[in-house]
Amino acid sequence: MLNQDFANNGFMHLDRLLSFDEVVGLRKVYDTLLEDKKLTAGLRSDLSGNNTKSQAVEKITQIMLPSRIEPRLLQQQVYLKALRWAQNLLGDDMALDFDMLINKAPLTNTETPWHQDAAYWIDLPDKRSVSCWIALDDVYEENGCMWFAPRCDTNLLKHTHSKEGGALTIDVSPKNGRPIPLKAGGCTFHDGFTLHYSKGNSTNGPRRALILNYRPHKMIALEREQGMDHTGKRQFRK
Repeated sequence: MLNQDFANNGFMHLDRLLSFDEVVGLRKVYDTLLEDKKLTAGLRSDLSGNNTKSQAVEKITQIMLPSRIEPRLLQQQVYLKALRWAQNLLGDDMALDFDMLINKAPLTNTETPWHQDAAYWIDLPDKRSVSCWIALDDVYEENGCMWFAPRCDTNLLKHTHSKEGGALTIDVSPKNGRPIPLKAGGCTFHDGFTLHYSKGNSTNGPRRALILNYRPHKMIALEREQGMDHTGKRQFRK
């Protein structure tokens, strides 16, 4: 049934991917990376578009390739568990393309607008992909849980920057989107053409998420041949 949800709609969720102990272990590594701007320099940005030195608080911190900074992350069970699900959903040739952290700081109340992840990626002949979005805190509407709109096709919509240096957005908001609240350790899976969104964090607590993206081995090799390793200045397809 879950596999059918993904096939029909482009997304699904699991109430429990990780145990509480696994979540606690990930939080420790996560918080170390969040606090150390020197260690994460060059792989870190604020998806709200507020990337100036005068900005005291990062509203939506994105850290690309955290496992490159902290290789011990790759030893965590979450990477193996998510890979098994990715292969179950899309085939045995699925492999980890990249990982990232996205944190919404308390009381920043900054939304991530509706978008498709494929707008950030180069065009590939095999378009299979799946992102596993793992909640490391309980997530709900008020602190920025994921919203999804069922995917009808694999067309890429026109995207623009809502703010220079910030996240991409489309011009309209889907009317059939719905929130997916989760307990810490739960996760969602979505493909690159599925529209998704999250509200800002208006609560006193953090909203920490680990995202693991999977695609076929051959497409990862093709990306690397074309210089795409998910670092550097953010590019997008128009």
